[in-house]
This record gives sequence, structure tokens and C-alpha cells, in this order.
Amino acid sequence: MSTPISPHSLLQLMWLASPALPIGGFSYSEGLESAIDAGYVDGEASAADWLVDQLHLTQSRGDMAALAQAIPAWQASDVHRVEALNDWVTTTRETSELRLQSEQMGQSLTVWLRNQHADSAQRMVQIETLARLSQRTPTYPIAFALAAAFTLAPVRECVLAYAFGWAENMVQAAIKAVPLGQSAGQRILARLAVEIPPAVEHALSLPDEARTAFSPMLAILSSRHESQYSRIFRS
Repeated sequence: MSTPISPHSLLQLMWLASPALPIGGFSYSEGLESAIDAGYVDGEASAADWLVDQLHLTQSRGDMAALAQAIPAWQASDVHRVEALNDWVTTTRETSELRLQSEQMGQSLTVWLRNQHADSAQRMVQIETLARLSQRTPTYPIAFALAAAFTLAPVRECVLAYAFGWAENMVQAAIKAVPLGQSAGQRILARLAVEIPPAVEHALSLPDEARTAFSPMLAILSSRHESQYSRIFRS
């Protein structure tokens, strides 16, 4: 049986997953806008298929797996492990836009954590460790892992919150860029909500050697987006 989650921890996770968190997630489409421009996504069905594939092929096998491993590393104050995971996330960003997104959101979440935990000397030590990991910029999954560790929630629930926050941002991107109506967006989100639990279980099961970020079409579309004539998102 899974460890029960306290109301306080649950509310903290809901806060972290909220699109209202001021870290800039709303300004990125993670290649979706380029897929729309190329004609791969042209309506509700294809947008849902695209996001479900992205959930399972990139998020579950990559960022969510790294996040799941980073949470216990933060809890154990294993800085070397956290640095290795942060370096891995950085090296998986195949375009400047995708790297910008990960680093900008990681930096913004680090600033948010400083503001939230300024009265805790112990937590500030970890936050400052996050800010200077291997003299690299903290990536978003690793910063989220620290924020999630502070909630004291079980790892599974932390990754579920991360995945649902990602889903909400991506659905909003689809609504704006396809474009779609709000009802269509809710239907896509409902489908993603069904797909998220097995994606999380897969992420939790992956050892280091099984993590992967192999998604060549996403990398190509992201590269094209950098010079796309008309766009509303930063990736």
C-alpha cells in the first residue's frame, strides 16, 4: 500500500502543479506549435494523440524518471547524485529553445523557493545548492524535485503532480495554437488524466541506464521553431 499523503502535502503539490505558479510554463509549447505549423496537429484528435505520445515517449522515459530519482537524492542530501541528474537533463536538451525552457523554469522555480522558504536556514542551504549545481543552471525537473521533497509527499504523488501540471500547460498551449475550444481542451485533459498514472508508474520503474530522451522528430520540430515565421510560444 502507498504511504498516505497529508492534507498539507497535498495542497503543496497542488500549488506546485498549478499553471498559476510564476515560473513561465505558459510561454512554452515544447514543439507543439511547430507540429501545428507542419500540419502534424490540426484538430482535437491529433492534438490529443500528440500530447499522449509526448507524455509516454519523452516525459515518462526522461524528465519524470529523473525527477523521481532526484527527490530521494534531495531528501538524502546526496549532492553528487543531484548534480549527475541535473547534468543528464541538461545534456538531453537537443535545441537551444528546449534548453532555454528547462533552465529558465528551473531558475524561476529556484527564485520562488527562496521566497517561500527564506525563514528556514536548513532549506535555504539546499536551495542555494540547487542554484549552483556543478556551476550549471538548475533544470526544471531537478528544481521541481527539491520543491516536491519539501512537501514531504510520497514520490509517486510528487511525480503525478508534475505530470498533471505539464498536461495542463500543454493543453492550454493546444487551445491557443491549434486553436481549440475550452470543451475540446477539457476532453484532451481528461484523456491525459487517464494516461498519466501508467506513465508515472513507468517513470518510477526506470533505472539510470533505462532513462532516455530519444525523440528525433521533436528535436527537428523544435529546431524549425527557432526560425518559424509566425509563433506565439518560446518553444
